[in-house]
Amino acid sequence: MSRAVNWTLCLAACLLGFALARQVPARDESSTAADRTREDFELMRLFAEACEQVDLRYVRDVDRRKLLDHAIRGMLNGLDPYSSWIARDELARFEQSLDQEFTGIGIQVHLVNGRVEILSTLNESPAARAGVRSGDILLDVDGNAVANLSPAEIGKLISGPVGRPVRLRIQRAMTEAEETLEIVREKVTVPTVSGVSRDSDSKWEWWLDAANRIGYIRLSHFSRNTAAELRQALQELSERQARGLILDLRSNPGGRVESAVEIADMFLESGRIVSMQGRAVAEKVWEATAGTGISSSLPLAVLINRQSASASEILAAALQDQHRAVLVGERSFGKGSVQTVIRMDSGRSAMKLTTAGYLRPSGINIHKFPDSRPEDNWGVRPDADLQVDLTNEQWVEWLKQRESRLGLGTVGASPANETEDPQLQRALVWAVSQASGQAP
Repeated sequence: MSRAVNWTLCLAACLLGFALARQVPARDESSTAADRTREDFELMRLFAEACEQVDLRYVRDVDRRKLLDHAIRGMLNGLDPYSSWIARDELARFEQSLDQEFTGIGIQVHLVNGRVEILSTLNESPAARAGVRSGDILLDVDGNAVANLSPAEIGKLISGPVGRPVRLRIQRAMTEAEETLEIVREKVTVPTVSGVSRDSDSKWEWWLDAANRIGYIRLSHFSRNTAAELRQALQELSERQARGLILDLRSNPGGRVESAVEIADMFLESGRIVSMQGRAVAEKVWEATAGTGISSSLPLAVLINRQSASASEILAAALQDQHRAVLVGERSFGKGSVQTVIRMDSGRSAMKLTTAGYLRPSGINIHKFPDSRPEDNWGVRPDADLQVDLTNEQWVEWLKQRESRLGLGTVGASPANETEDPQLQRALVWAVSQASGQAP
């Protein structure tokens, strides 16, 4: 069978699938339906013609499967930074990432203005210990430039056998200096809840201010186990009669929305947590359930910054809109879209497609669209009198202090100096004033 015939059959199949998926409403006039069918045919014919020309004329033989993967990936990348194609050889790693257990170095990346930015490094991961930081730009992996690759393709380059090193060339976010780091891959299973510092038994210390009994808990991301880990930490603080709590969501890239909803329910007795709306999906609303939360009288301050995204924004917005917590820090990232994983290719490949958006309890959209302006409503803002923007120097210092609290340096290191973390200092001043019954 000739290549032209093959692509013609492909075109016919595409047209049939496209027509069935579109399901033109019965009330449409026949002329409109005919126009749409004609337009669909022309678009699919153009696609098939382009594939045929590449197949026939490209300087080298082309793997048709890879050609189709690239075509679908390009189509989805053109929609937004979060829709993507997961090819057959990428699906296993994608499924592992959902469980937060995988072989690699522990970084998450996304595309920003054509550059690959490191969105976060996971606590206690090889990347964190090697000094990779949020906001750094990834330039290449083992000498392979990554500028035109998808996050899934980059993940494939970085993953590999346990114990084998991978070389990353990065550009520092603040200094723009370039560095090459050699990092040894490990089996990464990362706890998502951390405290101030580790004691001599490697257990987390939850007191930020023991004298005033102010606790501190950081959520690095949201996995299946996050809610259970947090509940245990809160139980310890409750038994020690905590008088205030600081929940740190800074540089938390998100994760499982179900975990964020469950955690919001811990702090709320009633009211809406979040809702989801989309063009082709039914609206869904999550409400708090009475009797599942902790004491509503415990003063709660939530820290957010420019890298707090997705599920962390949902949690912060719910607590702010329901007047359960104050937010301290910087405006969040603005990632409030829903990606649905659609199995295709008899389950051997998948499409991660943006199908809906999240709305905070007030009904305001969380997502920052490409045409959104700074003055528009998107993301999550700190309370008016609790906004603390960091300079570049303060950002670098905060990263150093966070390493100390996470125990990436010496086990049992002393708590971070709050004066070198103005966001944490502002939250602590508020929590102490609330615990003592005074106005902030």
